[in-house]
Amino acid sequence: MTAGPTSLQPSLLADGPALHEVEFVVVDLETTGGSPHADRMTEIGAVRVRGGEVVGELGTLVNPGRAIPPGITVLTGITDAMVVAAPPEEEVVPTFLEFARGAVIVAHNARFDVGFLRAACDRMGLTWPDPVVVDTVALARRVVSKDEAPNHKLGSLARLFRADVVPDHRALTDARATVDVLHGLLGRLASLGVTHLADLRTAADPVPDAVRRKSTLADALPSAPGVYQFLDASGRILYVGTATNLRTRVRSYFTAAEKRRRMAEMVRIADRVHPIVTATALEASVRELRLIAQHTPPYNARSRSPAREPWIRLTDEAFPRPSIVRTAPLDARGVLGPFRSRALATAALEAATGAFGLRTCTDRLPARPRPGASACVLAELGRCAAPCVGAGEPPDYAERVAAYEAFCAGDATQVLELVSSRLRRLTAEQRYEEAALERDRCHALLRGAARAQRLASAAAPELLAARPAPTTPGAWEVVCVRHGRLAGSAVAPGVGDVLGTAHALRLVAEDVPAPDRWAGAALAEETEIVSRWLDQPGVRMLDVTGTGPALPRLGAERALVDLAAVLGVTVESDVLGAPPHQAPEQAPDGEPEDAPGAA
Repeated sequence: MTAGPTSLQPSLLADGPALHEVEFVVVDLETTGGSPHADRMTEIGAVRVRGGEVVGELGTLVNPGRAIPPGITVLTGITDAMVVAAPPEEEVVPTFLEFARGAVIVAHNARFDVGFLRAACDRMGLTWPDPVVVDTVALARRVVSKDEAPNHKLGSLARLFRADVVPDHRALTDARATVDVLHGLLGRLASLGVTHLADLRTAADPVPDAVRRKSTLADALPSAPGVYQFLDASGRILYVGTATNLRTRVRSYFTAAEKRRRMAEMVRIADRVHPIVTATALEASVRELRLIAQHTPPYNARSRSPAREPWIRLTDEAFPRPSIVRTAPLDARGVLGPFRSRALATAALEAATGAFGLRTCTDRLPARPRPGASACVLAELGRCAAPCVGAGEPPDYAERVAAYEAFCAGDATQVLELVSSRLRRLTAEQRYEEAALERDRCHALLRGAARAQRLASAAAPELLAARPAPTTPGAWEVVCVRHGRLAGSAVAPGVGDVLGTAHALRLVAEDVPAPDRWAGAALAEETEIVSRWLDQPGVRMLDVTGTGPALPRLGAERALVDLAAVLGVTVESDVLGAPPHQAPEQAPDGEPEDAPGAA
């Protein structure tokens, strides 16, 4: 794969061609010394090869514009008289760049040769094309032992691999010898699974041979979006991940790019990789989530028990209170969540009862106080309306409950004002630990409300939507969502095919029964993934049954942004730290620590 006339971006070679298809330019320089900036070239030699065959050579002396040190003349045999009529680097370097255009640069001790070429480009105001560079010294250290060669110098390796020429410190001769050394090294690396350019770029990395050999597991995978499963010899699913390019992503597990220790352990156990190609990246993300929840693979760190996440809802009694529960029916009032953990649910519960003055005692209270009833300590501290003794008459307590329900429905104004005021006061009084506790409780409350509001926004009985496909110009992704569950997805080849594709998708999409509880038709995280897809720029609603997706203008997600601004202005960041950030809704491969990079 080649780039434009003057550049070759390594990122374009992520999947990389097979090595027999790659064109290499093997280069060697002779110079007046070892400093790329203080010294100059005296000779350049380059050989272009493809598939083991030489397709071109370039060799010329270079006028360095200065005297050649005697020691260099003794080493190379190049004298001042020999370079007087030679072209200067201003002519030679552009010629070399054209000769090497679109190729992988190879050199023995590449830092030296490439350093001189880059420095020359800088002096001439040329842009160094930043090609992929392969160092045969680094490759030799990987596969040539001390028993085979006393060192990794070019002469020693040329003898080991029986090069056709003997290196003699002349540029073209040494480049020709390096070609033979390169081919010998590639032959050895092939047994370690280095068969493509992507493998070669990381071949010198410290990856155990047992892991690198497993790279052949990716050879038959398609370059398409989807889900991949690593399985052991018994067929047990070890790990599930998602990728926009299955082959490229799976290959990365066999290189130094994969730094997680447990992944290296997983790769050693893996016997095969099973791909599931999907129509869209959204479908891949949802399938990954479902497979993790279904099979609980031992090497996936998240989403293995999503159905156990706790909720908060109001109890059904005369004086209702927020309570942590395992499920929340559709007719439940004051629903928050689900929460990532019981600890977060508890923190949110404390924040809710404190913000709205709701009771915390677990007794079921009658509409009228029992004779002789006494208030608890919280009432004496002013932190409970004490309806148990009639201190908070039903109308007064009902107003508190109504304010809490309005918050759950999408009005976070009261909570944000209250928390902001408390944080300012506690910070002004230098009560930083209490402020930090208040902050964390408020974050837990707002995140629980934000999740519930997002789930409600995507709960329409049926929704058809489309957006331009991000990787295929002119194509459109079409999705069908039913009760917050992805029922199907497809790709329309052009904008004129979108409605027809949507109609066909509606007929074949999964039949999803109406749920009887919050997030009952899908895992909460799946509905969130779908909801965020619908939020993206460019998405078009094609048809909606019931209420379309819409988040409340004053809802919890907006309040989280506003609270972050408040914290940045009024809270000592070095004492309280940055506000906790939300875990990525869909980290690459289902791993929070992967969130930079998907595959």
